Amino acid sequence: MSAASGGVADLAEVMARLRRECAWTAAQTHESLTRYLLEEAHEVLAAFDGGDPNEVRDELGDLLFQVVFHAQVASERPAADGGFDLDDVAAGIAAKLRRRNPHVFAGGEARTPEEIDAAWQAVKAQEATRASVHDGIPLALPALMYADKVLKRLGDPKVEGDDLGSRLLALVAEARAAGLDPEAELRRTVRALPDLP
Repeated sequence: MSAASGGVADLAEVMARLRRECAWTAAQTHESLTRYLLEEAHEVLAAFDGGDPNEVRDELGDLLFQVVFHAQVASERPAADGGFDLDDVAAGIAAKLRRRNPHVFAGGEARTPEEIDAAWQAVKAQEATRASVHDGIPLALPALMYADKVLKRLGDPKVEGDDLGSRLLALVAEARAAGLDPEAELRRTVRALPDLP
């Protein structure tokens, strides 16, 4: 099975036709679609939690549709006005992955997961200048995920304090120190709670 085939091109053609011939689809904007993008991302997570490969495939398809939809909307603007298409999106992420994985594409020497992550972070740091540790982290992220990213950027400082927020942040730090994703751990634990009697 190839990593990519005519299916993606077919989806792009379907999307372009929907934009031309479906009044609802044609009326959508990046802003009107944001809720669907977020919903589909959460549905992918739920499918992973459920463990059914067919559901995972279907939900990933719904999420991919959102990416293709946004790229189609953007392609309808001239490049001079910020327009881009699905090929631009794919080329951009491919270039980023080559740049951030020098151990695969540029003779880099990182081999262990820790070395690879450090090399990735070093390249990423060179690409962006930040005025704040919060720059580039979406405020809409779930709080545990947001805290995880900020702590990582700060170099995993010791967290102290007696208020609830500090205690929660300390638990995120504890999860990071154990190599665990606090968001995934909490979601897994909550899903394991007994159902209503």
